[in-house]
Amino acid sequence: MNKIVAIVGRPNVGKSTLFNRLIKSNDAIVDSESGVTRDRHYSLSDWNGKVFTLIDTGGYVIGGDDSYEKEIDNQVMIALDECDKVIFVVDVNDGITSLDKDISKLLHKTDKTVIIAVNKVDKTTMINDSLEFFKLGFEKVFGISAINGSGTGDLLDELVHDFEIEKEKEKEEIPSFAVVGRPNAGKSTFINTLIGEDRNIVKDEPGTTRDSIDTYYNKFDLEFKLIDTAGIRKKSKINNDLEFYSVVRSIKAIENSDVCLLIMDATRSFDTQIKNIFWLAHRRNKGIVILVNKWDLISGENKSTIEFEKKIREEIKPFTDIHIVFISCIKKQRILKSLKFAIETYNNRRRKVKTSKLNSDLLPIIERNPPPSNKGKFVKIKYCSQIPSHYPQFVFTSSLPQYMKEPYKRFLENKIRDLYNFTGSPINIYSRKK
Repeated sequence: MNKIVAIVGRPNVGKSTLFNRLIKSNDAIVDSESGVTRDRHYSLSDWNGKVFTLIDTGGYVIGGDDSYEKEIDNQVMIALDECDKVIFVVDVNDGITSLDKDISKLLHKTDKTVIIAVNKVDKTTMINDSLEFFKLGFEKVFGISAINGSGTGDLLDELVHDFEIEKEKEKEEIPSFAVVGRPNAGKSTFINTLIGEDRNIVKDEPGTTRDSIDTYYNKFDLEFKLIDTAGIRKKSKINNDLEFYSVVRSIKAIENSDVCLLIMDATRSFDTQIKNIFWLAHRRNKGIVILVNKWDLISGENKSTIEFEKKIREEIKPFTDIHIVFISCIKKQRILKSLKFAIETYNNRRRKVKTSKLNSDLLPIIERNPPPSNKGKFVKIKYCSQIPSHYPQFVFTSSLPQYMKEPYKRFLENKIRDLYNFTGSPINIYSRKK
């Protein structure tokens, strides 16, 4: 299971800037005004092959009167409780402030490993100024600049030195299917209907499931684990401690699953939040099956699976090779069909195609439809093979790999999907020099 690292500190010390630096993206809003980060941000990061989940928390203000400050403080406390390690960010220009001292006292009361990141050390002449922060009583102190990245390599070396490198699952390990979606979409009811007992708490109330619950099950000659996760809401809707805790647990469930059964409510559209959950699973290369629950409540002109499915596929382009099942947990309609597709997706995700077959099938297609020229350069693909991994990845050896663009990679992916059954599984395409 991936480790969780929380970034904490008082307002306006550069936590979100560091978060963006470590995840190599601009997911978190960065502004000079303190208190910008009110919602939590979560993302995968990796260093030297070691993958971990990073949480960007809001600025911690002990005893603040503002309602937002109280909410941020509560969620920082949950992040501290749930994480494995803490990056405590301070500002070299301000020195040790009274609030830094208060936060350090709080961190000393936890059993978490704490690493101090002294931010805004933008010049080598400022390195000595960062030594002052050893007075806070933590063993590891690193002077960094979140803006230009200096010092972050040493910080990451220390952070991940005892993390494990992500390994492919052993063959005998039981596959995991995570049941995910918004709160109140019917996730627990789906599992209870499937296993024929009220194993999980089910209420017509969003957020009933506060933690991930594992259920072992055997069907269609396969033993697997079903994970009932707490519903993932928009970050703006996470307004209490338990909701925040649920989100972290749900993300962990997705990261450690093989296939995600994404349940949506048929009475609601395939909205932004459902898409966020979909792409969260896709980016982690998980198999995905979309289940449209409460289909029994749809009637009249709207009860057209063809039109409903068409709209969903429009929303998830270009990854449309996926099973969509219209179910009713209450009426027990197409529940086993959903599970059958989940198992098929699991097998598709593990599918291996022999190199000889790949080349005999694909090279004639590539010869008839070569990569378009780029800057007068022509790419000649010589060879293709599947990379040994726990999800489908293919490498194409060519004369000028840098000129093979994304549209052509999508063309190759589509041809692979046409030839072999990878429905429900993301595919990664790489190009390398001969």
